[in-house]
Amino acid sequence: MKTSDFDYALPPELIAQQPLPDRAASRMLVVHRATGKLCHDQFRHLGRYLQDGDLLVLNDTKVIPARLWASQPSLELLLVEDLGQNRWSALVKPGRKARTGTVLKFGGDELTAVVEGSTDFGGRLLRFRGDVGSFLARHGDVPLPPYIKRPAPARGHHLAEDRTRYQTVFARTPGAVAAPTAGLHFTPEMLAQFDHTFITLHVGIGTFRPVKVEQVEEHQMHAERFTVVEEAAAKMRAANRIVAVGTTVVRTLETLGEPRAATGHTNIFIRPPFQFRMVDVLLTNFHLPKSTLLMLVSAFAGRELILRAYAEAIRERYRFYSYGDCMLIL
Repeated sequence: MKTSDFDYALPPELIAQQPLPDRAASRMLVVHRATGKLCHDQFRHLGRYLQDGDLLVLNDTKVIPARLWASQPSLELLLVEDLGQNRWSALVKPGRKARTGTVLKFGGDELTAVVEGSTDFGGRLLRFRGDVGSFLARHGDVPLPPYIKRPAPARGHHLAEDRTRYQTVFARTPGAVAAPTAGLHFTPEMLAQFDHTFITLHVGIGTFRPVKVEQVEEHQMHAERFTVVEEAAAKMRAANRIVAVGTTVVRTLETLGEPRAATGHTNIFIRPPFQFRMVDVLLTNFHLPKSTLLMLVSAFAGRELILRAYAEAIRERYRFYSYGDCMLIL
């Protein structure tokens, strides 16, 4: 299967640049897999489409302010994963200034890092001296996706609104460098309406890396950390249907294949054809052309139906991507 099979044209003005004042006011395109029917609704009416015994499974990862700037040499970093013992993997721009052995300084000498080598995704391995978490809390920036345009930040001072809105209301486990965006639509009041549980998958760059190969099967996913506790597994075992809130939940549950407690890493690449064993219903945002996330939802609902749904959403002027509207696939 070719990467170009998952392409579509999106008018740039449909890329949502700001969150709605009310999280639950997002539009929701309802896709019926059995009949191919498409319906238009609002997210606040999600309950209309759920059944007794349905369990919502959500990702409680918390986005960290992972973007920061070194003063010597002058460069921008996106911290990707905490490797323990004050070591992190990171994306660095420009990379030519961060060769192995280079010492990076942040805020004078308050925080420093030595470049220990390169990663398999073109980033750098860094060993820090100082309190990384404290420094990020005070000086780190929201790692917004590049398609959300903001004025050039004054190094750690993106809009305060982004710090709260690019985060789910149930986020509690720090470690992600991107939000699990399907969960952004929930308010505490909406969440309280439904039986639900949480898993944790720390969203990394693997989810969003572009597919650069012509043949889909040749693309390699970057591993991401996940945790499913026994309490969540027990609730899933008792559920009639599992409603996955977001593709990160799908990737976690389908990695396990059955409701069980586990901690580990997943680099699962879900694409057509794929036999789903855990997920019955999927709530998801709209995804970039030729992305692994679009391939995942195409595996769940069928490529032709998904591309038809996307064409319908474009005609109806839905808002796309992280701060955009959502799709419920039944």
